[in-house]
Amino acid sequence: MILQFGAGNFLRGFADLFLEELELAGKTPPGPIVVVQSTGHERAEALNRSGGRYHVAVQGFREGKIVDETLPVRSISRALHAGTEWERVIEAARDPLLVAILSNTTEAGFELDEADHHPGPGAPASFPAKLLAVLLARHEAGMPGPWILPCELIEDNAAALRERVLQQALRWGTPANACEWIADSCRWVSSLVDRIVPGPPREHPLLGTDPLLLMVEPFALWAVATRDPSFPFATHPAVVMTDDLAPVALRKVRLLNGAHSALVARCAGTSILTVREALEDAETGSWLEALLFTEIVPALEGRCEDPAGYAREVLDRFRNPFLEHQLSSIALNHPAKIAVRIEPTIREFRERFGRPPEKLSSVSGMKL
Repeated sequence: MILQFGAGNFLRGFADLFLEELELAGKTPPGPIVVVQSTGHERAEALNRSGGRYHVAVQGFREGKIVDETLPVRSISRALHAGTEWERVIEAARDPLLVAILSNTTEAGFELDEADHHPGPGAPASFPAKLLAVLLARHEAGMPGPWILPCELIEDNAAALRERVLQQALRWGTPANACEWIADSCRWVSSLVDRIVPGPPREHPLLGTDPLLLMVEPFALWAVATRDPSFPFATHPAVVMTDDLAPVALRKVRLLNGAHSALVARCAGTSILTVREALEDAETGSWLEALLFTEIVPALEGRCEDPAGYAREVLDRFRNPFLEHQLSSIALNHPAKIAVRIEPTIREFRERFGRPPEKLSSVSGMKL
């Protein structure tokens, strides 16, 4: 069993779908999933009304070919509302079959809350305090420590979450043996997730009958900082097990995110409004392909796995005819993104090849 904090689109189109795909492949999934919704109750109620079942439309390009397939997902057994069903959440925490706790909150969701000054009978306010209460209940029941799998887009997310949980434990005066069990017996695994899950598809035959219908792109990557073959999702093809997430993050930030920000600068003041339109424009599409393969990929060679292959996947993802990814949304905080996504590549390219990369330099505003 998996206890999942978060009922939003991303986990339903990512890890929850992975469990269904493991089942379809004849492998043993670590489910079922018990979902916990902390903010509001609408999604939990909708999941329970559907018996935890919904559909995912996988739409886009894979290896240059259109993919448009719909999969039923049946990996969720029930959904709980933390505010009114906290005792049932604690019961799930004590379940001998529980193997993992999965989460996807915002970055702000990792912060502690002053309202959690002491443990109470109901649900704590912050996610770290909720997780602490769940782990303490499991420890008191004499159950083994679970895998803890945060999916938040925070660097070294498991270490950050572990630190917050232990800070909250100090606030509550948690006994040392329980703190040691939380720190050492629970399996905290940092990860990097990569998949676009925009919500319902624009058009689909099930739009009128499945209120939980989701669209996802074909590409999916879950890089996890463990090589333990007992990792609950280890046999899924989208899971990459590694000792070091840094090269995976480097590849994503420089190629996927860097290309996004380069397009924002390149298309400013033009009639091109979406990523797909940029790729469909012959001049802009050729410019981006050259930028990827003659400037970013050469700067990454030897520092991450197959940057050229990932760049080809980036182009497929950008061409997705089912997505309308607005350049205006990518443009938010543009100068800060350029500083992280593009400027380091310019410096490294110049150090490696003795000249500045022409295309990246033209969109960065850096003084060369």
